[in-house]
Amino acid sequence: MGRDTSIEELWRNWEKNKSDDNTNQLIENYMYLVQYHVQRIASNLPKSVNKDDIKSLGLYGLYDALLKFDSTRDLKFDTYASIRIKGAIIDGLRKEDWLPRSTREKVKRIDHATELLEQRFQREISSEDIAEYLDLSQEEVEEVIKDSFFANLLSMEEKGSNDEFKEGIGYSIPDEKELTPEANIVKQENMQLVYTAMEQLSENEQFVLSLFYDKELTFTEIGKVLKLTTSRISQIHKQAIFKLRQMVSH
Repeated sequence: MGRDTSIEELWRNWEKNKSDDNTNQLIENYMYLVQYHVQRIASNLPKSVNKDDIKSLGLYGLYDALLKFDSTRDLKFDTYASIRIKGAIIDGLRKEDWLPRSTREKVKRIDHATELLEQRFQREISSEDIAEYLDLSQEEVEEVIKDSFFANLLSMEEKGSNDEFKEGIGYSIPDEKELTPEANIVKQENMQLVYTAMEQLSENEQFVLSLFYDKELTFTEIGKVLKLTTSRISQIHKQAIFKLRQMVSH
């Protein structure tokens, strides 16, 4: 399974005796996976969302992976656990109304302002236009749109069954129920809209989204690749999401 001697010993102990102590030792060894995915997913959520709640979901995913992992398969536990951890977090978020009411109200205000300004100026409206009209900061407008767009992605993301997870712009989402053919078609069409819209973004914006969502690099790592600061990468990410959301909503 590609583990070093100490980890092999932890696994042998656990397989012989699945006691709480042996289970906790294994979980502690792989806690870095939970921390990593909590950090990544939290970067897409409002600051009001409690990271401890997300961590609890991730821990459930790690424990679930521990119980269901088949060591005879040609699959590293780290890879399998990552799928379970991400899935558990996203599945938990799907079931909770984690987007604050204040954010939902701002989304409505932004949508209304966008429609009004488009009619007034007969052109594509920027986050700066909306910020000026609503007397908000440009960063706040983009942050609100990012939060709402991610919430929409959770409902748009295609789900599979039989423990097979598909990767999309969001995160892998496990689900035990089969979607109807009609629902699958709708979800596929919605996701295709996102991918088509991405092609209209600038090269840097596409690159940031690709490295963040597909390659799973952090903003800091992406910054090193593009020779930009972490804050600049975060800004590009939010601006890209804002543009995506505007294009998809039309």
